Amino acid sequence: MLHTPRRPELLAPAGTLDMMRTAFAYGADAVYAGQPRYSLRVRNNSFGQLDTLAAGMAEARAAGKLFYLVANIYPHNAKIRSFAEDMAPVMELKPDALIMADPGLMMMVRERWPETDIHLSVQANTTNYASVRFWQSAGIKRIILSRELSLDEVAEIRDACPDMELEVFVHGALCIAYSGRCLLSGYFNHRDPNQGSCTNSCRWDYKLHAADENAAGDVQACGDTPIGNPKDSGAVGTATRSRLDTAQGLALGGGPRHIGGSKVWLLEEGTRPGELMPIEEDEHGTYILNSRDLRAIEHVQRLVEIGVDSLKIEGRTKSPYYVARASQGYRRAIDDAVAGRPFDLRLLGELEGLASRGYTDGFYQRHHTPEHQNYLRGHSESGRSLLVAEMVGYDAARGLAEVEVKNGFGVGDRLEFVQPGGNHELKLDRILTADGSTVERIPGSGRRVWLPLPAGADPARPCFIARFL
Repeated sequence: MLHTPRRPELLAPAGTLDMMRTAFAYGADAVYAGQPRYSLRVRNNSFGQLDTLAAGMAEARAAGKLFYLVANIYPHNAKIRSFAEDMAPVMELKPDALIMADPGLMMMVRERWPETDIHLSVQANTTNYASVRFWQSAGIKRIILSRELSLDEVAEIRDACPDMELEVFVHGALCIAYSGRCLLSGYFNHRDPNQGSCTNSCRWDYKLHAADENAAGDVQACGDTPIGNPKDSGAVGTATRSRLDTAQGLALGGGPRHIGGSKVWLLEEGTRPGELMPIEEDEHGTYILNSRDLRAIEHVQRLVEIGVDSLKIEGRTKSPYYVARASQGYRRAIDDAVAGRPFDLRLLGELEGLASRGYTDGFYQRHHTPEHQNYLRGHSESGRSLLVAEMVGYDAARGLAEVEVKNGFGVGDRLEFVQPGGNHELKLDRILTADGSTVERIPGSGRRVWLPLPAGADPARPCFIARFL
């Protein structure tokens, strides 16, 4: 059943005030930030400071935006004992909702702050309409559905639960297990993902070895030394992961490619030489290496038609440029879908410039035709870009922008000036240094130079500068 299109909320991550301001400037309707002790992002989170959190919430309200606070760990007893006391000053700031997963913490919030709206975290792994109805009966206002659902499953839940707010992730990192329930970090470093201290072990560099066929039956448990002579087949780093990413236990647009059929393969993590871990494969693939990142911008129109209430971007530890590009792209996709305009394939390429591990649309569409894959890929690659600078000032007399260099660029490059009001292109014809001399190329970060602004760019608005590749 198709619902009357309504404009869903665009929800962006905020690890800092700068990220929050950038998200709002580039089109987000709301942001979410975590409490370090009680959410799954301990690091890179300035909102653990009460004054910063208060300033963020005040700015959001003044701008007519929403600010959600994440407290989605599954706590052990020690954190239960401190939760209410730690949260009391935070709750006085009246966040627009708490994002939570643990029923015990929810009960504590209901008892002490009954007026607070609660959104059920993706950590609760809600995958069916019966669970949605259960949580609705418990007074939960919104369900953040599991990432492991297809578009058709999301539509079925919406039809079965028409009066419950639904939220889905559309962009960002994917776990190699049901969201947040991975054990790798706890195994390697005794840092529990569900306590907020995940070390992202799934994204480390590993070497892949073929075990001696004669010793295949003697390989011991993970972490033990296997019998036999491993044959090194090279590092499995960023450049080579693409060969393996469809064997990650995720639907990445085709059937899994098996690594060596029934052979025994061993993984060796870069900082643990000699600790060879056997990996097993079934018809779905293998489950230890990292996944591509989620990019579902091409499905925004369908999600709008389904009637999803909020589309969420992952990435509280990412950069302001990441949140600017992602918010801008998904804002345009939402506005086009609501207005009945077709999806703009150029948006795929604009997101290619963000740091990622390659993209997948996750589980939303389990099987793509080869023609569809090639169609999307061609548009993605043609629009690839790289962040090279950020504007930090403007000299009106000379008509030049002062920029802080992030990556190398030079005269003759085609640049894109990314601003909240729209993007503008320029073929760079000169670069001026602080003393007024001209240079042909700037090799890398840590410098400030002066560039001309393209026609139409607003010198008073935030501006990131990307180079087309």
